[in-house]
Amino acid sequence: MVRSQFPIGCEVDAPIPSEAFSETGRRGSMAGMRITVLGCSGSVSGPDSPASGYLLTAPDTPPLVLDFGPGVLGALQRFADPGEVSVLLSHLHADHCLDLPGLLVWRRYHPHPPKGRALVYGPSDTARRIGVASAECGGDIDDISDTIDLRHWADGEPVTIGDLTITARRVNHPPEAYGFRLTNGAGRTLVYTGDTGMCEEVIELARDADVLLAEASWTHSPDRPEGIHLSGTEAGRVAHRAGVAELLLTHIPPWTSREDVIAEAKAEFSGPVHAVSAGGVYTV
Repeated sequence: MVRSQFPIGCEVDAPIPSEAFSETGRRGSMAGMRITVLGCSGSVSGPDSPASGYLLTAPDTPPLVLDFGPGVLGALQRFADPGEVSVLLSHLHADHCLDLPGLLVWRRYHPHPPKGRALVYGPSDTARRIGVASAECGGDIDDISDTIDLRHWADGEPVTIGDLTITARRVNHPPEAYGFRLTNGAGRTLVYTGDTGMCEEVIELARDADVLLAEASWTHSPDRPEGIHLSGTEAGRVAHRAGVAELLLTHIPPWTSREDVIAEAKAEFSGPVHAVSAGGVYTV
């Protein structure tokens, strides 16, 4: 994986050299997928990162943003035109969706508004939840259909956007929540867990993935509640059991030690393990 860090309070890891790209669709290829981390702080925004949001770019595919938490719209403007993106929401907790009302404002009131509506996939209650957040007055629900072409996930049913086939699976997290498996025409696969506790569904979703972008919200302890989040240990176990090639850890809250979470994951998974940072660029 070729990585690059941009200056959102992060160190520069390595620029992506032009010679890293080929026509094969393999690692570092322009024919592959590229993930730009807009935000990766777990549960709340952190001092160096917005909450969850990941820009995914691929040839012959409109730019996609996986989750749209607080601060993501601002970060997105450094890398892409917000009027051109489609959005994939894993679930409707605030840290994964509450910059979406800002995207409505961008599309409605920009001096040169984009044509058409933004494609958004999300859980079944997306229109009401985002409509409430975007409403002028308490008790109202904003009709977002003028701006958003909203479609709902169906568990296990693939959808196609550009060159990508995207399959959403229900995972173990309240409320209705999904993980995503994204595969391009060359067969390269990225899996994003969203928020989940340990479950067989997320292991099957991640089976043989090239890159697993997995939440790891806390260190491992028997006192942790079940069905909410993965620990570093559990993220490593998912990667090991699923046979993935590389593990990227995300959704680490400001109060959780990144170093401890990474160490836990490495103890369970023998492949490459990294914790992502805001502004980081990763190729699949």
